[in-house]
Amino acid sequence: MRTVLESSQRDSQEEKTTNGDGTRPPFANQRIATAPHESLEHSSRQLRVSGDAGVTVVTQREAIPHAEDLPAFPAVQIGGLPITVIDRQSAASLMIAAAREHRPGSRPYYFTSANGEVIAQARANPEIAALFRDADQIFADGQPLVLASRLLCSTQLPERVATTDLFHDVAEMAEQKDVTFYLLGSTETENGKALDAIKRRYPGLSVVGHCHGYLSGDALARKLDEINALAPDILWLGLGVPREQIFVRDFASRLPNVGVIKTAGGLFDHLAGKVRRAPLWVQKAGFEWAWRMLMEPRRLFWRYFTTNPRAFYAILRYSK
Repeated sequence: MRTVLESSQRDSQEEKTTNGDGTRPPFANQRIATAPHESLEHSSRQLRVSGDAGVTVVTQREAIPHAEDLPAFPAVQIGGLPITVIDRQSAASLMIAAAREHRPGSRPYYFTSANGEVIAQARANPEIAALFRDADQIFADGQPLVLASRLLCSTQLPERVATTDLFHDVAEMAEQKDVTFYLLGSTETENGKALDAIKRRYPGLSVVGHCHGYLSGDALARKLDEINALAPDILWLGLGVPREQIFVRDFASRLPNVGVIKTAGGLFDHLAGKVRRAPLWVQKAGFEWAWRMLMEPRRLFWRYFTTNPRAFYAILRYSK
């Protein structure tokens, strides 16, 4: 049986659904339960309490040592998922705080991100939705979610928290506070290029290890043990949706010395210079997906043509 890290990540993005050769990766049309599963506590370590006007208060006090030292942020329902109401700097500070407050031996904090493609996948597959709801925080990676909150929700999201931007906010803080990173995912080439780019830009940042995402069997088991022994404060996990969420479900219990796992989608390809970001005005207008489709029409046109309407409907129907 193939594991979550065996699948190709040649063009991995947060919403990737096909390999570079046109074949579909594991879990694209399969039940999530096909992934190898290890027992771990599924109950979310944050306590989401329904508040006034559809706002959910996110606390992180239940069954986590020292979690009372972390700030709490509200969340709003967008497309059926609880999205944390937070700006980028606060998100970066929260990740640093969680990494430093984590007690070795306990399950890592699990932070992930959502965009329109994630909303569409979660509405189509309850198992994918459950993987996201298990997260301690879900950040708004897509600008359309921010725009939707302004029109449909009682509480507005202050800004987009794109992982490709958040990484740099966290890296700057980590460099000053001696918080360590590990990079897991993408191809060996792109992962190495991403590491080189990080070292050039943040010479004082400690990256204790890095590895591509093509692992299975004994090699995967050894790599998990190695990562746990290195005990990085933050593990950046770039496997694409839903493989990185499946990884957290199946293997987080084997990484008790890791402080935070942050899903990262195609982050390493961006850092490596393989994928260009859209101009800032395109990002703010909420059309970065269109930019990406123009850059890779053969790979992305049909995906966005089929998923964008589902995401649009879900956001209109299940936001408050």
